[in-house]
Amino acid sequence: MNWLNDNVNLLTLLGAAAIIILTVGVAGKYIKQIKTDKATGELTGDNWDGIGEFSNELPYGWSLAFLGTIVWGLWYFFLGYPLATFSQIGQYNDEVKSYTQRFESKWANPDHETLMGMGEGVFLVQCAPCHGITGDGMGGKAADLTSWNSEDHIVRIVKDGSKGQGYPLGEMPAGLLDKASAEAVAAYIVQDLSKSGKSKHPELVAKGKTLFATCGACHGMDGKGMGGSAPSLANYGKAKFVVDVLNKGKKGTIGRMPKFNDGRLTDIQKTAVGTYVDSLSEE
Repeated sequence: MNWLNDNVNLLTLLGAAAIIILTVGVAGKYIKQIKTDKATGELTGDNWDGIGEFSNELPYGWSLAFLGTIVWGLWYFFLGYPLATFSQIGQYNDEVKSYTQRFESKWANPDHETLMGMGEGVFLVQCAPCHGITGDGMGGKAADLTSWNSEDHIVRIVKDGSKGQGYPLGEMPAGLLDKASAEAVAAYIVQDLSKSGKSKHPELVAKGKTLFATCGACHGMDGKGMGGSAPSLANYGKAKFVVDVLNKGKKGTIGRMPKFNDGRLTDIQKTAVGTYVDSLSEE
């Protein structure tokens, strides 16, 4: 292809030539004036160590060049290139969007086996570098995903608090309930609120429902997080809870887990990760 037939290349060359010609002409003019002209004109009255300031008008040529540059810039960006012409970035974004649509269409109704395979693949690439290939958190460097959906984990969260997810209602403080009360609340969340499994302590469920009022101040009495103001405990122990964490991101010990709602993962891929992470639990 003859590169001179490309309008963008021609436009660039013309602009470069114009800049060179103007630069040489203007620089030559003022170099000559420096050698021959004498400073004249009305002073402003300001004086710095014997150096005065003239109140001369702006040079006519400089003013035209300045305004011309502004007009050229506006035309270039809004009528010329790149907004009205081919863009590699735009082409890439279009290709990604098209591929994502085909991917979502192909896997619109995946079965459990498909979700597990897809989730494992994404987990090993995106999650394992911090959580470890088995999801154990690599000695506390990141969250241990093998026990994230257990009653004991809820008890630890109530004891130690939860930080780093950036919900509107803020971070959950530590020590809201004593251990016995936390165990009752954990039993209620697992068995009745989220219905993610049968509690190890079914005899504590009724007590936990009463004590949940302390948690309901932020999570809502239905546990659904009051419209995104806090995490939805109704999803606890399910793939959807993992999806919520992926969308929000989280600040951890070794850095900040990114938000995966920026397009790097599709909704189906996030559900697949949640399904796979759920399978890592030891319980």
